[in-house]
Amino acid sequence: MNKIYHLSTCDTCRKILSLLKTDQVTLINLREQNISKEDLELMKNQLGSYEALFNKRAQKLKLMSDDEKPTKDIDFKKLILSEYTFLKRPAAIIEGKVYAGNDKTTVEKLVAILGK
Repeated sequence: MNKIYHLSTCDTCRKILSLLKTDQVTLINLREQNISKEDLELMKNQLGSYEALFNKRAQKLKLMSDDEKPTKDIDFKKLILSEYTFLKRPAAIIEGKVYAGNDKTTVEKLVAILGK
């Protein structure tokens, strides 16, 4: 199943989604439903670590003391599963492949697959 995890209130997510044909994709608003453990595992296995899926620009991360900030891969996993804001967005599983974040290369790949 093709899925895109996003935030409906995020301007960047909305801009990226506007470039895509999403009729064949399940859009999952992270405010309503956090990523499943199964999808997170699939993404981690393809990208190599939970840290690769971690949003290092999250406001809640900036509020943490240095002692609270994640240092090990398991710490990144726990934070992503506990709070949607820590997942890099958008995060997509399309035809079994994983795409996470809004960097230019990732967006270009999504547009090449799902572009209008």
